[in-house]
Amino acid sequence: MHYAATASLSFGSLGLLRLFGASWPWSLAAGLGVYLGTGGWRYFYVAVRTAKRDLNGLYVLLRVKLWIWRYMRNGSTVPSIFAQTVKHHPNKPALVYEATGETWTFSQLDQLCNAVAHWALSQGWTSGDVVALFMESRPLQVALWLGLAKVGVEAALINFNLRRDSLLHCLGVSGARGLVFAVELADAVSEVSSSLAPSAILFYTGDLTPDQVDALNAKPLDSILASSPRHPPPYTQSKGFNDRLFYIYTSGTTGLPKAAIVVHSRYYRIAAFGYYSFRMRPDDVIYDCLPLYHSAGNIMGVGQCVIHGLTVVVKKKFSASRFWEDCIRHNCTVVQYIGEICRYLLSQPVRPSERGHRVRLAVGNGLRPSVWEAFMERFGIKQIGEFYGATECNCSIANMDGKVGACGFNSRILPNVYPIRLVKVDEDTMELVRNKEGLCVPCRPGEPGLLVGKINQQDPLRRFDGYASQDATRKKIAHNVFKKNDSAYLSGDVLVMDELGYMYFRDRSGDTFRWKGENVSTTEVEGTLSSMLGQTDVAVYGVAVPGVEGKAGMAAIADIAGGFNCESFLREIQKALPPYARPVFLRISPHVDTTGTFKIQKTRLQREGYDPRITTDQIYILNSRAGRYELDTTHFFFFFFFLSST
Repeated sequence: MHYAATASLSFGSLGLLRLFGASWPWSLAAGLGVYLGTGGWRYFYVAVRTAKRDLNGLYVLLRVKLWIWRYMRNGSTVPSIFAQTVKHHPNKPALVYEATGETWTFSQLDQLCNAVAHWALSQGWTSGDVVALFMESRPLQVALWLGLAKVGVEAALINFNLRRDSLLHCLGVSGARGLVFAVELADAVSEVSSSLAPSAILFYTGDLTPDQVDALNAKPLDSILASSPRHPPPYTQSKGFNDRLFYIYTSGTTGLPKAAIVVHSRYYRIAAFGYYSFRMRPDDVIYDCLPLYHSAGNIMGVGQCVIHGLTVVVKKKFSASRFWEDCIRHNCTVVQYIGEICRYLLSQPVRPSERGHRVRLAVGNGLRPSVWEAFMERFGIKQIGEFYGATECNCSIANMDGKVGACGFNSRILPNVYPIRLVKVDEDTMELVRNKEGLCVPCRPGEPGLLVGKINQQDPLRRFDGYASQDATRKKIAHNVFKKNDSAYLSGDVLVMDELGYMYFRDRSGDTFRWKGENVSTTEVEGTLSSMLGQTDVAVYGVAVPGVEGKAGMAAIADIAGGFNCESFLREIQKALPPYARPVFLRISPHVDTTGTFKIQKTRLQREGYDPRITTDQIYILNSRAGRYELDTTHFFFFFFFLSST
């Protein structure tokens, strides 16, 4: 019986006895007897073990709620909150660009944002218009989206790994009226420029050759911003705390990337929960080596600068060999990670800098228990701030007390304070399991289930803003989950909760797997490969590899004619797919299983994996060091040598 229900029964018994005239001592004794008799003694055990954690979680929740209420009442936005940050810390370093060592104080960053706002107004863009940003991580990217937000223009933060169809899709779905790209991505823009909307205006940052400028018909943004006014724009935007700030793209569970809507209150919420949950300090310096098109890098990381006045060091690209040297150079006290980053750092040779830093806190997600303790011990990290969340979700959780392996918790004693739940699903179809009343069936401790969060659009902590596509938004909402006629967000992720309420990530459902810190949509990759191979049947899926984070991509390809060529195939996918989406394993078969409605069937393929001993199909593995796919005919652990280089 649930602890809350057990308590209710006990108090009900106590009240009933008092009604019939029993004394308070007898009533209390009887109530306690009923309570213990129905298993309520476990309540005391759980309460003792989790009281401190739950009270701390409640304190963080109430603190964030209070600030959100204040901002809602005052009609605040992220730019107006940033204005207060600038007022309090005008000369403090806000952003440091590790690649060049350049530093922007809060005043300088604000002035650059003002220049961006004036530029946006000069283009005739108004509140609700969208401008796409396509560049590797740098402080200018922050100034662009924040400056655009000052005049109500929304940025679409494009993954700089995308190419061709995926890139065109992301630009199209946002309805962007302009595109700002960095020179390192000029070739990618050239590939799609002829397919862009005629009204789209292109701007570049960096140095292009005259021929490139003519071919792309792009304008130099750097010189435009240099001559733009630095004072606040003469414009008061009409947006509120629950209006759109920008778009971040996510693979979701199926299809091409979806443009997730990030409203001002969501940006604040993510940054604030990170700050308070992991006890960050005003004098912290954060090392942010995650891409700024992700919510982890741009909200959990940069958000501490924008909202709380912390200094953030922006790293263009993650480097395992330079990681700790960078932290020492910039006096960093907090670092961000994804699970793979911690593993990469552990694989590096021992060097003095790994213990000579001032880092006390590592914040991120995807850290496996086996890596967790080794990472803390080797590098002297006192605290791991592991969390679970997605850009668009309303059921984020955080591990506030360092429980190894847990990505967060929900109170077992007061579960309704934060209305999230693990519910049972059919393991094969991932359909929600419902009881005879038509409601979802909650999981017991130890039972894996789909994480869902109750939706309340009037509460900034519970609202679900969805995606630019209404159809995509509807697919992430279920009804009659907690009670009749309610609605809940479907995370698409399977977690498991222990008796104390700690939650552990189990797997991603649907057609997405995670590799090298990125969500890979199997549907998207299948479409690309099938088109490349003349509409051949292709099944793409993730396969687990011992000792490696995430799942490696595997593609089963139907080669009816027997003319598959690995060399030309690799050349083509290098042009069409980002590195993390390229299949690590290939399985060449006479045919690929399909259902009666011609849908690709992956169940058997996923079960068999990449072991060449259990199939007559040819199995290849990508040897990144040699730049080719290699046929394997031996024991499958022979693959691991090659896998370490992917």
